[in-house]
Amino acid sequence: MGEGTHRAVARPARGPIERPAGVEGEDVAVYLSDASRFPGGHAPRAWLPTSEGQVAWVVRHEAQVLPVGAQSSLTGGATPRGEAVVSFARMARVLELAPGRARVEAGLALVTLEEALRARGAWFPPAPTYTGASVGGVVSTNAAGAATWKYGTTRPWVLGLTVVLATGDVLDLRRGEVTASPDGRFEVALPDGRVLDVPVPRVAAPAVPKCSAGYVGGPGLDLVDLFVGAEGTLGLVTEVELRVLEDPPQLLVALVPVPDEAAALELTAALRGASRASWAAVARGAPAGLDVRAIESLDARCLALLREDGKDREHGVALPPGAGGAVLVQVELPPGLDAGAALEAFAACPPVGGTQGDDGVTRLLALLAARDLLDGVEVALPGDRPRAAQLFAVREAVPVAVNHRVEARKRAVDPGIHKVGGDVIVPFERLGEALAGWRAAFARRGLDLAVWGHISDGNLHPNGLPATLDDVARAKEALLECGELAIALGGCPLAEHGTGRNPVKQALLRRLHGDAGVASMRRTRVALDPAGKLAPGVLFPAAPPEGPAAAATAAEASAAAQEDGP
Repeated sequence: MGEGTHRAVARPARGPIERPAGVEGEDVAVYLSDASRFPGGHAPRAWLPTSEGQVAWVVRHEAQVLPVGAQSSLTGGATPRGEAVVSFARMARVLELAPGRARVEAGLALVTLEEALRARGAWFPPAPTYTGASVGGVVSTNAAGAATWKYGTTRPWVLGLTVVLATGDVLDLRRGEVTASPDGRFEVALPDGRVLDVPVPRVAAPAVPKCSAGYVGGPGLDLVDLFVGAEGTLGLVTEVELRVLEDPPQLLVALVPVPDEAAALELTAALRGASRASWAAVARGAPAGLDVRAIESLDARCLALLREDGKDREHGVALPPGAGGAVLVQVELPPGLDAGAALEAFAACPPVGGTQGDDGVTRLLALLAARDLLDGVEVALPGDRPRAAQLFAVREAVPVAVNHRVEARKRAVDPGIHKVGGDVIVPFERLGEALAGWRAAFARRGLDLAVWGHISDGNLHPNGLPATLDDVARAKEALLECGELAIALGGCPLAEHGTGRNPVKQALLRRLHGDAGVASMRRTRVALDPAGKLAPGVLFPAAPPEGPAAAATAAEASAAAQEDGP
């Protein structure tokens, strides 16, 4: 790669560099908000490119652009603030499917990718819960989901990227081809002869399975990884090559009501321990035992929302009146195992004295029976996709219920009311401590709180349900406190949704990485986009703040100067 492995060579965009179709005026309205429901979105126009050359044209002709996919952002990252919108909705093709990999355009929806992979017996394990998200959006936030517990986040599954830079030139990146120099820098050679000197951010991620908190750093950083999780601020991703797995295992899904939060934590710890033991056994060549892909949790308030909206009955689920929560367990089973027969055998003759079969179904049921948790369990056997869909729909009905209530209060009480939700991860061993602190933070402020999420890896979503505009302000304070506690416990306050334009999340990004860390990330951004053309205001405030925030900016500049020297 030119002078060394730390140099990447950009090329001119392929195809005609031509103006794409676009919309203006009232037709732009559909692009002015995302799933975060942040108010105040505005844009002069929205472009709808269908090719790399058209994306390059927009980047060269617009002063500022905001790339969007499905606009499923929960952080305001896809809500424009005056930039021209670049929608990838018309760049949504599957370009190539081959053993172990898939190459797709950035606008492709995950659900479409999953359908294409399923048709050839393959799958993409780290897909987030919301499959309407676009592949480009998933890459741009290093998104993750329930199965992170076993399969990790998006980043290590990205084999290659095609990225349009702020200059309109294009990088074709493949994992392993360009890595940072020993002194922590990349060089990007442009077609006009210029060479961009790009410093590696001087930040470190906490030791937790998920982190979507700005740019990554570290020695030997792969250039692919710098763009994954950058939220469109370093370049516009147009194509993605993903690693995929062949021959997906059978999947059993079980919704397990629990009496309280302590029981949910204890059950999850037992399932995690059994799965780790199973993985170790498989590594030794022994048969798999209980192999859990993911565990999700719903607290008592979540169950109340389901009952209020009738979603439990709509999806054929009977939640016991005394349940104080529920966990949704996904268990992988080997090919050939008759899960139905194993279930019937257990029902006919439950294990006595701790003896049990070696299959995952029997082990799961025995583990639940030992805790008196079999009553009320709802099971979807492998192959019963309609029933599995119902159980997953119960989980997804919770954030929908929260959104509906927030929107109703926004209409009836104050248009400034909006959702205030967190995306926090801590080491699982500290999760009970974190939950107690989060609940106390909301309770002290008299706020309604619902908590759900990916309990298997310690990543939960505390969500306030504000009834007034004052509640919104107090919920933001509580959420900031939740994030600070996560940092103190060795976790990350920005686990899987990114930072976007959310002021609370931007404040937590600074508290996680410190002024010097944020200054380091800003230098990386300026090196690739000196004019601030791409997604301004995402990750960091677009303009220098005033008042107390100005002092923080001054401190950041001072830290940067001390770090880099004269």
